[in-house]
Amino acid sequence: MTRGLRPKAMRLLGLAIPLLLFWLLLSGHHDTLLISIGIVCVLLTVWFSARLAIVDGESLPLHLLFRGLRYWPWLLVQIFKSAIGVTRLILSRPLAISPTLVRVTAHQSGPVGITTFANSITLTPGTISAVVLEQRHEILVHALTEEGAKDLAGGEMDRRVAVFEGGS
Repeated sequence: MTRGLRPKAMRLLGLAIPLLLFWLLLSGHHDTLLISIGIVCVLLTVWFSARLAIVDGESLPLHLLFRGLRYWPWLLVQIFKSAIGVTRLILSRPLAISPTLVRVTAHQSGPVGITTFANSITLTPGTISAVVLEQRHEILVHALTEEGAKDLAGGEMDRRVAVFEGGS
């Protein structure tokens, strides 16, 4: 019975710690009363979440935390590079855009991976995930330029998200 309780307790702790840190970050005041109120609010939130059974491996994927430490910095660099490229595109005259729709194959095995891939595409300036076809493992992407569509179709982001999810 303790084996079944341990992952649940870890998930609830994994929910409580970021909530408390977020509370402390937003409050800006660190006196005893406010910290006590924050702890009570966090404990109530975690208790309600446990009672509603909404904290599971999919809603709080703690197993992806350390893989994320490799993926998120790469994604931030891609977002920055794309933002620079889109800014140059917008400031150029004449406007050198070539809007393109492309279907991108998603090699992720589960909904968390496909969602991460689709969100990563949308977070990157110049591309938007228009439709996610989960059953066919495809994402219809609108890209601002043909070059952006080709870069995405090249599969680097797809490969990195698959590794992040736990594939090879």
